[in-house]
This record gives sequence, structure tokens and C-alpha cells, in this order.
Amino acid sequence: IFVLGIGFFTLCFLMTSLGGQFSAKRLGDSPFTIRNEVMGALESRGVLRRMSDMLEMLMKRMDILARLENSTDFHKGDEARFPLDRLQPAAGLMERIQAIAQNVSDIAIKVDQILRNSLLNSKVMEGRRDQCEVPRDPKYPDCAGKVEWMRARWTSDPCYAFFGVDGTECSFLIYLSEVEWFCPPLPWRNRTAAAPSPPPRPPVQAALRSDLAQLLDLIGTGKESLSFMKKRIRHLAQQWLRAARRLEQKLKGRQRDQKHILIHIGFLTEESGDVFSPRVLKGGPLGEMVQWADILAALFLLGHSLRVTVSLKELQSHLGVPPGRGNCPLTSPLPFDLIYTDYHGLQQMKQHMGLSFKKYRCRVRVIDTFGTEPAYNHEEYATLRGYRTNWGYWNLQPTQFMTMFPHTPDNSFMGFVSEELNQTERQLIKSNKVSSMAVVYGKEASIWKGKEKFLAILNKYMEIHGTVYYETQRPPEVPAFVKNHGLLPQHEFQQLLRKAKLFIGFGFPYEGPAPLEAIANGCVFLQARFNPPHSSLNHEFFRGKPTSREASVSSQHPYAEDFIGKPHVWTVDYNNSEEFEAAVKTIMRTQVDPYLPYEYTCEGMLERIHAYIQHQDFCTMSSSPLPPKTKSPAMQSPPSPLALSPNATHLVWSPSASRDPQAWPPVDSLQVWVSESQHTCTETCRRHGLVCEPTFFRFLNKEEVFLQLSITCDSTEYEMNHLYPAVAENVHECYLQKEPLLFSCAGYNTKYRRLCPCRDFQQGQVALCRDCL
Repeated sequence: IFVLGIGFFTLCFLMTSLGGQFSAKRLGDSPFTIRNEVMGALESRGVLRRMSDMLEMLMKRMDILARLENSTDFHKGDEARFPLDRLQPAAGLMERIQAIAQNVSDIAIKVDQILRNSLLNSKVMEGRRDQCEVPRDPKYPDCAGKVEWMRARWTSDPCYAFFGVDGTECSFLIYLSEVEWFCPPLPWRNRTAAAPSPPPRPPVQAALRSDLAQLLDLIGTGKESLSFMKKRIRHLAQQWLRAARRLEQKLKGRQRDQKHILIHIGFLTEESGDVFSPRVLKGGPLGEMVQWADILAALFLLGHSLRVTVSLKELQSHLGVPPGRGNCPLTSPLPFDLIYTDYHGLQQMKQHMGLSFKKYRCRVRVIDTFGTEPAYNHEEYATLRGYRTNWGYWNLQPTQFMTMFPHTPDNSFMGFVSEELNQTERQLIKSNKVSSMAVVYGKEASIWKGKEKFLAILNKYMEIHGTVYYETQRPPEVPAFVKNHGLLPQHEFQQLLRKAKLFIGFGFPYEGPAPLEAIANGCVFLQARFNPPHSSLNHEFFRGKPTSREASVSSQHPYAEDFIGKPHVWTVDYNNSEEFEAAVKTIMRTQVDPYLPYEYTCEGMLERIHAYIQHQDFCTMSSSPLPPKTKSPAMQSPPSPLALSPNATHLVWSPSASRDPQAWPPVDSLQVWVSESQHTCTETCRRHGLVCEPTFFRFLNKEEVFLQLSITCDSTEYEMNHLYPAVAENVHECYLQKEPLLFSCAGYNTKYRRLCPCRDFQQGQVALCRDCL
């Protein structure tokens, strides 16, 4: 036991003494503190020698004790055998102690050699550190400025110390060259010790799933909003699964790589206030949660690997955020191919990802209810031209923003789903409709305020039902003749819609899912026409949002007005009592079937998201080259791939031109039209039965296109303007776009006629062209 104890103690001491030299290799320890630890280990050399001396002294004393015991015990007759037996182990013990002492002495000599070499190396390293100077490399023009910033601010965030910054000049340069990328690598640094990047994951094929149970576990618990989303997914589960089977048949076994996707619902985090969860049971807006539930279901059924977060702490953990205040890059490469989030989550990611946000923002998809127009998205342009708001200036590709309705082609249309009816349910609804029953769109009492005039007219012909939330007393804003059911669970609200003839809106909320649900259940939707149309220029609700919506919000629900229309949707002037009353009487006599646009079915949404994931790649897409500063024959752009259409009214893709295999949508769907001066490109394309496609602007942004359209240009300039390319016809001045992020279908100015890229689209699926799937 004594021998084992001595050996164990010696081993522990050696590990403690020598381990400090190599502790800087551990993650989180500073690589700039080796010298101090080596110097501290010098003291252990003397301790080792003292241990050797102590062992030798111990051996001598045990030898004296053994001799004394031997001389005493030899005179005890028969008992002499016992001490003789003890003498043999004692002699062996002394031999072992002597061997240990010799080993400790040898180890002390070796430690002395190691420490001398380490000290010599540390002096060499220290000399190099003393020689650290900021490199003057034209490839790294920001290096000197970043070092100056680090001198003054390196203690402002603990993350710098986490990566080894200790206030020395060399620690700044090592950080700026190895963690960030503002300075060139230092030639004396041993780069072989750097952790290699993990090998890329082998591709896994995505397979459409046939069960949603695992998704419900991924979503988690603890919030009313999460419970609401899970209930919705359960309710629509069979429709989702049938849609997945139909899509699988359409894809015909096409290979798809499984994506690793992070879904971070930022507006549900405590840091953003989470104002929605407490209002789920009190009539608050549910549109965002409806959309997120459907996005989760679609991504999961498409076979992708998901992680779902509703807390900032979980987000930081999944991303690999270093400890600190968010100024440093991530500790490892981003493990996700795509990130779906909202504006709150986008802000949280920017605050905690440091430079990694700029590196990985091409993988982000922003769920944005009302959309973000390019003029508000481009930070410099928005600041110079007065488009800056609290929600814009992200410098993303505009199609990275995904909207609830297809009100702006500049963004991608994400959408949501409404419940589909089978043939039996449709017939049952038609037979049970009550032609004199109306349901008011609005669960909050404030929406009813000031609507007594409309309600009085409606009450002459119909029994009015409401679903206004209240706790104890009936809201005074709701007239006594209205039958208020209070806030209803979703299935009970559906039953109410299946009996009602009319679903009437009072102008707010804008563009929610409820009107589509009502139309899908056989109701007629009656809404107010806005004159003038609402926009950020004249209405408080849109003020501050990153969209002007010029002339587009002409009613409470523009999608229902423009894409569905009569007989399912009636848009009238509520200030005209006669028009309003006539519409009510006509609606009572009109027979309509339940109707749901294909793009709001489960299958339509699955198709759309599948196409986006397969074809939208914002990390490798190339932007248009900057224009030459001077024109010369050697710098002429390649010939235009466009040709005049047979009827000479617009341009199409030339049959002789090569097809760009990277272009999506396919270039064959492109048509180029010239707008009227008072029309946006969105409106121009719609008038020709087409939809504006901003990804095609790069084919139009050439001087030759003006010539092909017989437009006279006395001068042609490249400028940053979200209306370009365009022509000022009165002065024959033509303008091309200098900044590709500003290509925009939105916006108009009576001074210009714009060049507009249009494409065809699938019936009932405006987001996809005919050959896009």
C-alpha cells in the first residue's frame, strides 16, 4: 500500500506540474498564456528534487530501524522465525523505495531538460510577439483599422477573451486572421494545430413522410401558441398526408437531398415580448400562428431534418454562439442548410452571430406577413431616399422574404392552408345554408366601434352573429341585436361558417386567413373598398412597415378581390348605403359553392415549398456585373438573348439563344412588356394575364433591350433606383439599374415607363410558372 501510495502521489504531481504547458490546447483557454505556465512549472523542478531527497532519507531511516529490530528479535528463541519472516519484506520494501527514489531522480532530470527547452521556445515566441507589427497587405485593407479597434475595445465583449485575445498586439492579429478574416495569417503561427473543418455530411435523400407524430414532439410545449399550432396540425393531419401522397406521385421518384433546417419563431420568444401567446385564448390575431403551423407541417412532410426553437437560449445553442455579447463569429460552421425565421428572429440572429450573420444570411428565409419591398430592403438606398423603417434595410435578396399572400412578386409567396371539403361535406353545407345568416369578421370589440350604420342595414335582412371575446360582460361596442358567441374554438367556428350565408368584414384586420376559410365553407365574403387605397403614405397601420403598397391595398383583402372575385367576393363602397344594401340583397339570392384556391390547399403549399427548396439558392447566385465606367468597343455587353414577339408588342426569349440552366423560373416563360407611366410592373404584367418575375430583370438591364423595343435613347445612365430599368420618354433618357438588389416589380412614377419582366403561371398557383415544378 505504501509503495502504491508513493507512486500514485508522484504521478499526480507530475501531471499537475507538466500539464500546464499543454493546457492552452483546450477549447476556451488562451493560446497566449503558455509562457506563464511554463515559468510556473520551473518551481516544480525543485520540488521533484526534494521528493528524491526525502525518499532517500526515508530509506536510510528504515534501514536503521530494521537493523535495530533484527538485533533485538534474534535473542527470542522460537519466536525468531516471525521477525526473520518480517525482515525479508522489509528488505524488499527498501529495495522498492530505493528504485522509486532513483526513478524520481531520473524524472527530475528529464523534467529539467523539458523545461529548459520550453523556456527556450517561449523566449523565441516572445521575441516574435515583441516583433508583431500590423501587416500592410493590400489584400487586407481593413486590417490596421480593425487592430486599432481591438486595442480600444477588446474588453467590451467576453467573446474576444474566449477566442484568446489578451490585450497583446499579437493576440489581436491572431484573432483577426484566424477567427475573423481581416488580417493575413502570421507566418510564425503553427497552423497544423488548428481544428480541421468537419467533413461535409454525406447527402441523405429526402423521403416524404407518412406520420406527423414526431413533428408534434419537435414543437414542444409550454406556450398556448404552441398548443394552438399542434392542435391545428392534428386537425389537418389527414389532409396533409393525402396531399403528400399526391405530390409523391407527381415527383415520380425524383431525387431530393434532405436539408437540415432550423425553424426559429422569433415572435414567440420571451425576449421579443411574446405578445401572441397570452392572446391566443382572448381573440388575438392567430394568422401568424396558422401560417407557422402549416410551414412546420409542410417542411416535415417533405422529409427534411428539422430543429424548432422558440427561445433565444436554444437559438444560441443550435447556432454555436460563443459566450459574450454577440460580436464574435460562431465557434463552428453553421450546421443548417436553411433557417426559417421572422423579423424578430432575424434581429436576434444578427445580434448574436457577429460576422457569421453576413456569411450565412443567404441561408435565411424570413416569414414576413406583409412583405418587404426592395426600396426598403437596401440599407444605403433606403437611408438616402427616405425608405428606412424599423423593419427594413437587411440587404437580403428580396425573394428571401416570404409572405402570407402573393401581394408583391418581389417576395416569395409562402401562404398557408385552409381546410378542404370532400364531396359529401360540400353537399351537406349547401343543403344546410341559412340564407339570412351573417357572421362578422372581427374577434376584438374595437373592430365593431363606429359600425352601427352598416349593422343596422344588415340587420334588416339578416340575423347577425359575432365571435367577440369577453370575460364577464358583453362588450358595449356589439349591438344588442347581434348574437355574440364569444371566442369559439376553431372547429365550432367552422360549424358557424358552414351555416352562414355571409361573412362580412369591417375593414380590419387586413389580409387574414379567415376570409379564405369562410369562402371554403360556402360563405360569400363582403368587404369594403378603400378609396383612396390604403398605403404607408396615408394609413397608420402600414406606416413603418417596409412596404409602400402603393395603390395595392384597395380593400380589406386584396387577394380575395383580385384572385377570387365574384360571386364569392364582393367589394363595395361602405360609404354608399344604397350600394351596400343592394349588395346584401343580391348576395342573399346568389347560390355559391364552397371554393378554395389550389395554392391554399395542402398539396398546393407542399408543391410551392418543395420548388423553393429545390431551386432557390441565394448563396451561389451571381449578381449582374457593374456597368463599365467608360464605353469602348472592347467593353460592349454580349448580345441580348431576347427577340421581338411575332406581333411586335413585346419581347420573348429568342429561339436561337441558349437557355441558362441556372435560371429559375425557366427563361422560356419570360415576356418583356413596357409599362404605362402610372402603372407598376406588377400591374403591367397582370393586365397581360401574367405575373411580374423579378429574377428576370437581369436579362432586361441592357441598352440593347431599349433598341429592340424601338425606344429612342439620347442618353443611357446607370443609377441606383428601384424603378429602373426605365425610360423618360419626354426627354428620351434611358436608365439602367446599377444595384441588382433594387430590381423591383413595385413602384411607379409618372415620369417613367418601366421595362417589366413577366412570366406565365399555373392556374391556381401564381408562385410557379407552368414548367416550374
